[in-house]
This record gives sequence, C-alpha cells and structure tokens, in this order.
Amino acid sequence: MTPEAWERWHAASILAYAADKVRVGAWPAEDAEATSAAGFASLLPAGQATAGHEFRSIVTDAGEVVGTLWLGPLRETGRGTAFIYDIEIEEPFRGQGHGRSALLALEALARDLGYDAIGLHVFGDNDVARNLYRSAGYIETDVDMRKPLK
Repeated sequence: MTPEAWERWHAASILAYAADKVRVGAWPAEDAEATSAAGFASLLPAGQATAGHEFRSIVTDAGEVVGTLWLGPLRETGRGTAFIYDIEIEEPFRGQGHGRSALLALEALARDLGYDAIGLHVFGDNDVARNLYRSAGYIETDVDMRKPLK
C-alpha cells in the first residue's frame, strides 16, 4: 500500500470502525470517533511504519486496486496468530471473489511471516462476511452478545 493510499485508508477506517461500533450498540455516538482514533493510535504508534504490521492493497491480476488489508500480530510478531485488523473490498467489486482470493493469498504471507494461524473479528450483523470467512475455513471461536436495556 502506498503512503498516500495508507493515509486515505487510515482516515476512512477510523470513521468506519467508529460507525460500526455505534451501529451495533457497543459505543455511544458522541465519543465513537475519538475512541476509534485512540485505538488506532495505540495499535499503530508509528503509523504505517509500525513494526510487524502489514498494509496491503488488494489488487486484481489486471492491476486494479479493489480493496485493502491490514494484518498484524495478535500478541507477538511472527509467532502464533496473525490478526486481520481490517479487510475490505470496495463496494463495486464485492461478490466477485476478490475477498476469497485475498484470504487465500494472505495464508502464504502469514506463513512466510512465521505465523501458524490467522484470526479476525467480524461484527455479528455482517452475515455476508461471516459466511465468506466460514467458507474459507475460518471457525467462530467466540461470540459476544449484548442486550440493551431501555
């Protein structure tokens, strides 16, 4: 991912993550953007140059950028589980197999980086993504649930 693409991705991802957390009722709207920005800053103290983190553009065989991917250590770089912090296929390119192809290519990258597993988080209301991950061999290991009291 180029530095320019990373800057665009970073700004958009902070807003998107905040919106997702508000949508599912995990965060109040008034603090969501600041909470998201603080989380990103904590995980990425050196931005794109943060050691152990990989930022990739998802590109077709024809060279067209169709999405983005952020992979990093869950605990220790190059050991145990690599974590997909973010993967997104741009709206016009969804449903064409790009996500599945990216997940498959990611397996080789994670192995080359020394990991023996890949983990991720998916919001419970994202049935399309959950089905993709299951069909790509990922298993649900935990399910958090919440009931708002009114």
